[in-house]
Amino acid sequence: MKDIQITNLIKKEERRQRDTLMMIPSENYASKDVLKALGTVLSNKYSEGYSGARYYQGNKFIDQIETLAIERAKKLFGVPHVNVQPYSGSPANSAIYFALLKPGDKIMGLMLRPGGHLTHGHPDVTFSGKYFTPVQYDVDINGIIDMESVAKLAKKEKPQIIVVGTTAYPRVFDWKKWRIIADSVGAYLLADISHIAGLIAGGVHPSPVPYADIVMTTTHKTLRGPRGAMILVTDVGLKKDPEMGKKIDRGVFPGLQGGPHDHQTASIAITLYEALSPNFKKYAAQIVANAHVLSKELMSKGLTLTTGGTDNHLMVIDLRPLGLYGNIVAEALEMAGIVTNRNSVPHDENPPFYPSGIRLGTPAVTSRGMKEGEMKRIAGWIVEVIDEVKEYRFKKDKEERKVMLKNFRTEIKRNKRIKEIEKEVKILCSKFPTP
Repeated sequence: MKDIQITNLIKKEERRQRDTLMMIPSENYASKDVLKALGTVLSNKYSEGYSGARYYQGNKFIDQIETLAIERAKKLFGVPHVNVQPYSGSPANSAIYFALLKPGDKIMGLMLRPGGHLTHGHPDVTFSGKYFTPVQYDVDINGIIDMESVAKLAKKEKPQIIVVGTTAYPRVFDWKKWRIIADSVGAYLLADISHIAGLIAGGVHPSPVPYADIVMTTTHKTLRGPRGAMILVTDVGLKKDPEMGKKIDRGVFPGLQGGPHDHQTASIAITLYEALSPNFKKYAAQIVANAHVLSKELMSKGLTLTTGGTDNHLMVIDLRPLGLYGNIVAEALEMAGIVTNRNSVPHDENPPFYPSGIRLGTPAVTSRGMKEGEMKRIAGWIVEVIDEVKEYRFKKDKEERKVMLKNFRTEIKRNKRIKEIEKEVKILCSKFPTP
């Protein structure tokens, strides 16, 4: 019997993705081949262990699939050891900590508001911040990571691991400087490249592989794959500890996980196959070119971006000069068919649920084939939408804010210009089909 309810909801989600601009920088469109692999009989198999050393029979072909994924990842990123079994990015980072650290060791990572991640040692509420000692660095007044301040903090705190990676930082990393800082205190250097893996694979962002001990990446962002993750151990890491690869493997299984998701592993293998093609380099370059144009257009129209622009695939609009906050703008943009997410900005004084920024990026619209001309149109729409909601300014009082949000959600549905933009967005989307 067919489940009509779920079938209809999937169709609605397909329509939503088709008719709107996916501009959340951590989202993308996987290829049809990647999606097909996720729905195969591979989902029926259980495969605890690793290729050639499983705890279950019947893994002859699963072993070949996992080996292919590993070899392709090694080739794409130029590393000697890869684990493709992590279910997602957060479990992957947790497995690395489990493998290399002792409870109470210090994890040094970027604070959450300027673009850090929960798994990089965010205090109190996370596994990484509760079972290990968090040491967090910040950005300067311009939103840039101050490497001198980082070096001083590292020498003061002497962390066991330094994590370099962000969710909302629009600049490139100087991996050599991070290596020098890590070496100065004898720390492991972990590069979390979840957001920029596709840019690194495409040659438009510096690679951490010559400098980091361990590299972690998710596979569903700029790599355009399924939801999953990989842990890469570099030559630097193996030189530091020849057992590091084995430690990481044991950290994943049996440390934190049971059997891998074999359908996910196959999809990752296909993703890596696609990323090794010459066309992927063109795609990565276009992501960055589109981001440059979009950011310049937004700033030329009067909006403020954190760090004053972008070097990669994303940007964050700082709404504080307008007295607005992310919830209002994100909801209004969604009504207009432009899907972004509310996001904190550096040194944000607003509560996390009502942050002062909007995060957006170009990976998914680039996957649809959009280029610089389309970015200019999108920038124009974003500015128009923000102008339509400029009266809904942030309220510090909770009750006033609650009333204002209720009024906004009622009134925005009647906004004529936003309805017009929604139609214009649909027309644009129809010219650039989803992959």
